[in-house]
Formats: sequence, C-alpha cells, structure tokens
Amino acid sequence: MRVILMTGKGGVGKTSVAAATGLRCAELGYKTLVLSTDPAHSLADSFDIELSHEPKLVRDNLWGAELDALIELADNWGSVQRYITQVLQARGLEGVQAEELAILPGMDEIFGLVRMKRHYDENEFDVLIVDSAPTGTALRLLSLPEVSGWYMRRFYKPLQGISVALRPLVEPIFRPIAGFSLPDKDVMDAPYEFYNQIEALEKVLTDNSITSVRLVTNPERMVIKESLRAHAYLSLYNVATDLVVANRIIPDEVTDPFFTRWKEQQQQYKQEIYDNFHPLPVKEIPLYSEEMCGLAALERLKETLYGDDDPSQVYYQETTIKVMQEEGVYSLHLYLPGTTKDRIQLSKTGDELNVRVGNHRRNLVLPQTLAALQPSGAKMEDDYLKIRFAEPAKVSS
Repeated sequence: MRVILMTGKGGVGKTSVAAATGLRCAELGYKTLVLSTDPAHSLADSFDIELSHEPKLVRDNLWGAELDALIELADNWGSVQRYITQVLQARGLEGVQAEELAILPGMDEIFGLVRMKRHYDENEFDVLIVDSAPTGTALRLLSLPEVSGWYMRRFYKPLQGISVALRPLVEPIFRPIAGFSLPDKDVMDAPYEFYNQIEALEKVLTDNSITSVRLVTNPERMVIKESLRAHAYLSLYNVATDLVVANRIIPDEVTDPFFTRWKEQQQQYKQEIYDNFHPLPVKEIPLYSEEMCGLAALERLKETLYGDDDPSQVYYQETTIKVMQEEGVYSLHLYLPGTTKDRIQLSKTGDELNVRVGNHRRNLVLPQTLAALQPSGAKMEDDYLKIRFAEPAKVSS
C-alpha cells in the first residue's frame, strides 16, 4: 500500500488537494481511500457527499471516510474508557459527563494513527491518502511513536507488572476507601497493546518508499514559514516529504489593478517557495474563481495538479538520517532544512541522542557504533545538521 499524508497550515487547501489526488489515483485504476483525520472534517464538503467513519464509495475505485474518535475509542480502548468513567463517577460526576470526560485530549490524533495502521494491515486499498490535521497537530501525531515508546520502555512496563502483582492484596482495602477498583489486567494491558500498534506503524511512516508527506502551502509569508518549520520537524522524525504544493496563485490573466500589489508579493513568495524547499519538486495551483466543492470542481483541480502524472509515485527520495565515517571519525547527519544552528539543542543520555528543534524533541536511539561515543561538535551544512562523535574523555585518577 502507498500512503500519502497531506498536511499544511489550516485553510491552505489541503483537503481539496487530498480529494483531487484521490480522484486521479482512482482514475488510474488504484483502489483509493481518502481518509480525513482532521477533527474539523471538511472532506465530505469537498466531495459534496455525506461521509461517515467507515469507507463510502464516492465513484469507481474511490472511497472516502471521516474518522470518528468515539467509535475508534470504543473499538480500541473500551476497557480503559469504562475504567476512567468508573473513576469519574466515583468522584461524583453524572454518567454522561463522566463518559464525555473519559475521552482524553488528543485521542482523535492517536486514533488517526491506529486507523492508518489497520488499513495498512488489512491491505484492502492500493493507495491511502490521509487528509491530516493542520501542521502543528499533525506533527504531534507523527511524533507519537517516538514519545510513547520512551515512556513505555522506562515507566509503563515496570508499573504494569507491579500493579498486576499487588492488585489482589491491595484491592480489598482500596475499593471501600476510594469507591472504585484498581485497574485490572485488561485495563493495564490495553495501553501497551496500543503502543505496540503505534510502534509497528512507525516503520511504515519512516519508510519513504511507502509513506510520503506532501506539504500544501500558499504564497504568503506566515504560511511559508510554518511550512518550512514543518519540513524540518518532519525530517527530525525521519518522515520524508516528496512534494510541495503551492496553492492559490493569482493567474497572469488577472489584470485588475486591485490585484497588482498582491501579484507582486506572490511572485516574491513563490520564488521563496522554490528556493527554500529546493531540491523538493513544487507544483502550482492557481487561485480559482470558484469554490473547490463537488466532483466537477475537483476534476479541474486534478487536471491542473497532475495532468498525466501518477500521484502515487514518489516524487523525490529524501534521506533524512545518515551515519557517515570519514577518516575514522563517525558523524550523524540529520536533514533539517531551513533550520539554523542556534535553534538546535543536543544532549546524549545512554544510547540515545536527544535533539530539540524549537519546541519539538526527538530521542534518537543510536546505532551501537555511536552509542559508545560522545558528541564532539556539530555544524549546519547544506541543510544537514552534522554531529561528530568521538571517544569519551578519560577521567584521570
């Protein structure tokens, strides 16, 4: 299965691009699913057809679906939801309030990952196009395998064993006092099983022959800057971007003086898109005189965007992490386009290298060769952060 993630700042047109990409893939004969994981769904509006949690046929070879976090929660984490509801009810909340509060913040993002993994495992479709949440939310979603793994390895697994062993001894004392039971084995097992699914999905997300991100942007200063940050953060999580879509560019045939200054600014920002994202390919979409709503409008967008292209191809093979050896010195190269060295913080704990760019952090588990060494310097060069490693300094006695 080919997986394409569409993301970008809110309002740039990523849903329309995702829908048009789905139309072209279906036209080429691929069984295609366009899945919206954005909490503010607009995919149904784009297709101008009612959609639900389960895939619905839009036209030949094309299905659409909008993620329902409540259904995914019941299917994947029902025992945990019931337990949280029980705890909240014991604290005095009414039944409906307790059930609503049992849906923790960020659940829709997490279950977007689970849904992707299920479709990948079932392999019912040739192409999965994910209309993801706006950039910031999507990046948190992509970092979940990394972050959850860190906590699960260090804290949850030991706690799980202790809890199961102590529950029969503590429960008779705990329940009368607290008003609810300690979590049973099903409740304790659910998060770890859930983590195993997410960890398996990480291999799919970071395989750039399977998964690509496509950044949708507009020729505007703030949008371009957020797109550049997104590209750097995606590289930090080892998720490859293969295409940039520059949307809503005012056509040359628009000659009204009202648009003169706007067109001049767009020309400047359009050149910035090509320069700053180089060598990624860029596709341009004009600002249409009509709303991109309904299959007829999406057909026109599809022709403009892809023409005779096959959207399922990998437009650019991006290598985000490389381990190099030069003259006996090892170095780790991280592709962080558009990032300056002063925004990067590095530290090493055990066999993990902690890399922080802005407010995003990644714990890289180092290969055995580098785990025994210490970072000895770093520099930004050709959009790569090049970190040198050396033998740790010996402490004199």
